[in-house]
Amino acid sequence: MKHMKKMFVHGVIRNAIAAGVLSAALLSLSVAAQAADDARAVAQWREAIAHTNVLAAGCFEASYPSMEWNKVDCVEAPDIQFIPRSGRGRGPTVGNGHDYAAEVSSGLISKTVGSFPVVTGVKTETGVDGANSYSLQLNSNFMQKNKACNGAKNPPNCLAWLQYVYSSDFTSAFMQYWLINWDTTCPNGWNSFSGDCYTNSAAVGVPKEVISKLKTLEISGSAVKGGLDTMIMYVGKKAYKTTGKDSVVYLSTGWKESEFNIVGDGGGSEADFNTGSSITVESTVTNGTANAPICASNAGTTGETNNLNLGSCSGAGGSKPHIKFTESN
Repeated sequence: MKHMKKMFVHGVIRNAIAAGVLSAALLSLSVAAQAADDARAVAQWREAIAHTNVLAAGCFEASYPSMEWNKVDCVEAPDIQFIPRSGRGRGPTVGNGHDYAAEVSSGLISKTVGSFPVVTGVKTETGVDGANSYSLQLNSNFMQKNKACNGAKNPPNCLAWLQYVYSSDFTSAFMQYWLINWDTTCPNGWNSFSGDCYTNSAAVGVPKEVISKLKTLEISGSAVKGGLDTMIMYVGKKAYKTTGKDSVVYLSTGWKESEFNIVGDGGGSEADFNTGSSITVESTVTNGTANAPICASNAGTTGETNNLNLGSCSGAGGSKPHIKFTESN
């Protein structure tokens, strides 16, 4: 009788344990499903809020799930140069030319969205100002025969260039414009740098984001002929927007390639990740077609770098044409 009771008790315990394990597994699946649903909802909100127009230029913020942009005070962009590359595909690590760009084979790009859909092994990042010192950059190609170059002595040698930049050290997002190989006095309101000229748009304040949030960060850059170029910085369930006139460098008339990555925070600096870091970079382009963009190699335009090594790159067409590649160490 005692033996039978003992077996009964053990059976009850085993059943309870099994039920508990099943319950925990179901709870885990439920939590994972809810997280996936939340991520999809936020992604849909990001896409929708990007198409919600505002009536004027300036700086704005929005918070999920609201579909309204709230006007905020712009801040002054930092007086630091996010320099053009000095080489083209030199060195084993990312940057200073050695990077992929999404290139369209027809038409012009009107919008690019850069994101990091997969981030693994990233624990620390250090840069020119210590921990969590980096910039996110979405950069255009160097544009020849650009109307902004008409004031140069030799316009065919001049290149126009636009960068959508988030600076973690200066807690702001803005556009930096360049006239490269400018051979005379810089235009009014532009700064001189090593034979080039640069100026900034108004900046929108964005908090300093730690590297552990990298997967939640995203940049959208768009250009409208005769209208405004717009930068949106997404951080989780928040969005920050700033605008500038397209006529500064006429991006809408010559945008053929987009480089997106995480690199040093200006001045040709480097973003250094811990060993074992792996990041997937995705650049989605809008150019009026469903064609897959080309993975243009050694097509990076920024002079800033990181300490990761480029992996393979592939392009895909459809409703969201994009390139995707990995970088790791």
